[in-house]
Amino acid sequence: MTDLADRRDAETEVYQPAEDSGLLADAAIADLHGDATADLVLEVGTGSGYVAERVAEETGARVLGSDVNPHACEQASQRGVETVRADLLDPFREGAFDAVLFNPPYLPTDPGTERDDWMAVALSGGEDGRAVVEPFLAEVSRVLAEDGVVYLLVSSLAGVDEVAERAGSEGFAAVALRDESFPFETLTVLKLVR
Repeated sequence: MTDLADRRDAETEVYQPAEDSGLLADAAIADLHGDATADLVLEVGTGSGYVAERVAEETGARVLGSDVNPHACEQASQRGVETVRADLLDPFREGAFDAVLFNPPYLPTDPGTERDDWMAVALSGGEDGRAVVEPFLAEVSRVLAEDGVVYLLVSSLAGVDEVAERAGSEGFAAVALRDESFPFETLTVLKLVR
C-alpha cells in the first residue's frame, strides 16, 4: 500500500497535465478523427498518462505510453495506460506504430543550473531546448509504420522553425496543426509525415 508521503513524492516527480498536454491531445485526436487513422499509437514521455488516456478514449486506438521516469510509468499505469519504461524509442521494433506523440522537454536550460531530479528531466531541453527533440527526430522514423505520423509539441523557446528544419533533414514534412500563445512562448503541434 502506498502511503500519502510516497504519493505526494510521486506527484512532484511526474510532469502533470498542463496547457501543452491539452494542446497535443486535442490536435492529435482531431487529426486522427480526420485524415489520419491509427490502430497502435505510442506516446513518448507519457508523464502522468493524460495524453495517452485521452487519445485512447477518444479515438479507439490502442495507446502505449513510455517514459524514462519510473514514477511516471506508475502514474500512467494507474490511469489504465499500458506503459513501458524506456529512453525515447530504444526498445520498440521497426514499423510498429501508426502514430507517435511527443511533448518533449523543451525549456532551454543553462547546464550550470540544471538540477538532478525527475522534474528537471521532464522539463530541461538543454541549452537550445532541443537536446531531446533532436535524438527523437533522428530515430522516430524507425518505429513508424509506412504511412505513420508524428505529433510533436514544440515551443517557440526551442525554435519551431529549427525543429521543422531538423525534421526535414530526417525525411519528414512538417505541418503546423495548432498554435496557442502564452505571455512568454507560443506552443505549436507539428504533424510530421514522410
